[in-house]
Amino acid sequence: MPGKHQHFQEPEVGCCGKYFLFGFNIIFWVLGALFLAIGLWAWSEKGVLSNISALTDLGGLDPVWLFVVVGGIMSVLGFAGCIGALRENTFLLKFFSVFLGLIFSLELATGILAFVFKDWIRDQLNLFINNNVKAYRDDIDLQNLIDFAQEYWSCCGARGPNDWNLNIYFNCTDLNPSRERCGVPFSCCVRDPAEDVLNTQCGYDVRLKLELEQQGFIHTKGCVGQFEKWLQDNLIVVAGVFVGIALLQIFGICLAQNLISDIKAVKANWIKYDDGYKLLK
Repeated sequence: MPGKHQHFQEPEVGCCGKYFLFGFNIIFWVLGALFLAIGLWAWSEKGVLSNISALTDLGGLDPVWLFVVVGGIMSVLGFAGCIGALRENTFLLKFFSVFLGLIFSLELATGILAFVFKDWIRDQLNLFINNNVKAYRDDIDLQNLIDFAQEYWSCCGARGPNDWNLNIYFNCTDLNPSRERCGVPFSCCVRDPAEDVLNTQCGYDVRLKLELEQQGFIHTKGCVGQFEKWLQDNLIVVAGVFVGIALLQIFGICLAQNLISDIKAVKANWIKYDDGYKLLK
């Protein structure tokens, strides 16, 4: 129309989403690097870094793996999201989005399979705990993890105290010379609230007693059953945590995809010349 000027607003990258994604991921990048550093430091203290074959020598789970794997994943995701947002790099942003989407899909699939195949999961959990019971004395980190779990859930073994027969130090065979024979770790013991000093020998010879007598000294329920009971009692809290994590992942994917769309829209308004880029007016 004559006498009027039309103003066209050029597409631009939203600063809010860009710097929010940058700030959000730099926190994960730093935390991931910290977890990874703690894991590598723990391995160096145990001599694993100088003898890599030691990783396969342990029959059970080395808890340090959790720090290394979680730290590594957080570091990679944090780096891709942080640098991708700051430098407006669509490749890194796509990598961040796809990787985060893959993790979300695996979590969702694991949750569905765990619900559908509950009995199979229970059997695998029993097997997993018993494998770690066998390796109880092989690694101090694993030992501390098992002791924490048994104390926290007031349990002993996977199905019960007799699972400790799987450990060479606690089994009840006549050929076992260990002082811990027919016993259980102190973490299985029923603690006296008035007891100031921890009695680490409270589980000695306890499995030589009758089962009814054992109940006065140790927890006789298995950790698998106690863990299931804990999940049922705290179902709302556990579900809330998982939903919160899922929403954060979906939000991160949406934010990255939105930033990619903005960058593509801006690039679509540029035409390449031999001497560089020129904005189309």
